[in-house]
Amino acid sequence: MLCAESLSLAGRLRDLGALFQPGEVTAICGPNGAGKSTLLACLAGLLDPDEGRVSLGGADLATMHPRQRAQSIGYLPQTPEVAWDVSVEVLVSLGRIPWAGGPAGEAQEAIDAAIAAMDLEEFRHRPVSRLSGGERARALMARVLATRPRWLLADEPLANLDLGHAAALIGSFREQAVAGRGVVLVLHDLASAMNHADRVLVLDRGRLAADGPPKEALSEDVVARVWHVDAQWLGDEGAKALAVRGS
Repeated sequence: MLCAESLSLAGRLRDLGALFQPGEVTAICGPNGAGKSTLLACLAGLLDPDEGRVSLGGADLATMHPRQRAQSIGYLPQTPEVAWDVSVEVLVSLGRIPWAGGPAGEAQEAIDAAIAAMDLEEFRHRPVSRLSGGERARALMARVLATRPRWLLADEPLANLDLGHAAALIGSFREQAVAGRGVVLVLHDLASAMNHADRVLVLDRGRLAADGPPKEALSEDVVARVWHVDAQWLGDEGAKALAVRGS
């Protein structure tokens, strides 16, 4: 389990606690500045809270060996950077660095599977500089998948993706959860969270405003209280859309 215990950080998080379960897709939602990306970075061990701690399997993330942490947690930031203009295959292979020294065949299998999962086979040898924004986003996600971590943390992973590839990526996250991995996603699109998450955490000004199944955590009352809009959920289960009423 991945556990955040009473996290506080420079006004961005305020005594926030949550327990994340493997085998689930958890969405973190909230308005701009609510603390979503900050929480995700803390869960990845990239930010140290002023108070509280994050633990993985009972071990304090702050004292865990960096290699062990990198093998366990795959993290995709909101605005990832690529330092070198390498091919897609080389970029994806960087996800295997935490496993350096392992069997070469296992590494190549993970790379090939990640490229296939992100529908990048035709771009395998293309330089990253020649990819569109959406193709680049998929390549960066493939790099994370190639690590084969126990936990997948992604900040706005659906941004820049067309409808088909966004649906495919959501399906991939579901497959990862079914395989027993924990998946934690920061999502601005409340409909994606409602339709595809097992659980939703709603943050508001650094505090936990709601936590539970999507129908409860993203109820119309919660949306009105946190986002300050009058909205209504429309559609069938698994295919809901949020309609915002005019003022």
